[in-house]
Amino acid sequence: MRTHCKLAALCVGFALTAGAAHAEQLITAAEASLPGVPDTGMTTRGITRGPAVEQVSPAPDAKNLTSPMALNIKFEARNNATIDKDSVKVTYIRANNVDITARVKPFVTADGIDMKKAEVPPGTHLIRVDVKDSQGRASMALIKLSVDK
Repeated sequence: MRTHCKLAALCVGFALTAGAAHAEQLITAAEASLPGVPDTGMTTRGITRGPAVEQVSPAPDAKNLTSPMALNIKFEARNNATIDKDSVKVTYIRANNVDITARVKPFVTADGIDMKKAEVPPGTHLIRVDVKDSQGRASMALIKLSVDK
């Protein structure tokens, strides 16, 4: 009887350890192999009263990233508005864009996106994050990830 209890406890321990180490797929290898778009140096700067969208981690200029990685995007509402977390849309920029919002939704809060372990294949990836505030004002940010093999 004690052997069964020890075995059950061991299985639970392994399950908890495996769950803690589990990375969430942000971009699949199949999506990364889709035709991309040329880098046009697109910018998101401009006058806006919509929410601020800031890439915290990895740093915007980070190179030689490895996967999985922490992906942390900060939202900040302005003018006494609040973030409409249901408005958040995340798109992987390709010739035919890929909506990856459903993968990110569990990690979205009014403060931003916080994925502890985002799985991303090697390569350079461009992700668009759209968000609105409670007054309907929209903002967009481009997130660039350069992942090593």
